[in-house]
Amino acid sequence: MATAAQWIEGARPRTLPNAIAPVIAGTGAAAALDAVVWWKAVVALLLSVALILGVNYANDYSDGVRGTDDDRVGPLRLVGSGLASPTAVKTAAIGCLALGAVLGLVLVFSTAWWLLLIGAACLAGAWFYTGGGKPYGYSGFGEVAVFVFFGLVAVLGTQFVQAERIDWVGTALAVGVGSFSSAVLVANNLRDIPTDTATGKITLAVTLGDARTRTLHLVLLTVPFLLTLALALHTPWALAGLLAAPLAVRANAPVRGGGNGLELIPALRDSGLALLAWSILCAVALGLG
Repeated sequence: MATAAQWIEGARPRTLPNAIAPVIAGTGAAAALDAVVWWKAVVALLLSVALILGVNYANDYSDGVRGTDDDRVGPLRLVGSGLASPTAVKTAAIGCLALGAVLGLVLVFSTAWWLLLIGAACLAGAWFYTGGGKPYGYSGFGEVAVFVFFGLVAVLGTQFVQAERIDWVGTALAVGVGSFSSAVLVANNLRDIPTDTATGKITLAVTLGDARTRTLHLVLLTVPFLLTLALALHTPWALAGLLAAPLAVRANAPVRGGGNGLELIPALRDSGLALLAWSILCAVALGLG
């Protein structure tokens, strides 16, 4: 039976920046419109965390029962390691997603009814990433989904529920956050190319191959800093986002250095840290501007 510490590790805490950063960035975008609503920002943060935990447990469950995680290299997987039963992990996933749904309803009822449709799409995206008969994560669409849900939807959704409108600043932040978030998954899937290929999991990394996946990681880490220059048109303070560049360089180091397997784990961690740092710096800058 898995311990509490193993359940926490199985929740993949290294992915939390992917949940926290979009809400920070979206709140910064709302601040640029002088429309921050702090209680909605807190609810959006709890919602985002609940969804990413749900995604992670759902992924653990689905990959575990398919046998994808039997011989994987990397952090603990609860089902694949045999530490927790598939039923227990599935229950944890459903519980987190249900909590996210309740929090989403709070924002729906206090903002606009049509957000319910977006929320339903988010829940479906969370489950069918690796769940169901034809999971899209097994067909190379994982990075696209991360870009859409943890970039565009999360950032612009956070801005909208507070300001009740979106603008180009929010869109720039959403694309930047989505690029960083996708870079985290690219690093993860680069590490897993050998085992994913063996088990028939056709990720984008498997399709592109090792060399082009490494190039993609660099491109995705570069995009947010190009957008930082655009954000400077709104306020010169936005150039503070460039201070996150050393973290991005460090995140790409194991990738461009030809690292494999466990050597790529720092790339996941540092891509997430670069995402979080960039989002905080840009959000503060927009608040000051």
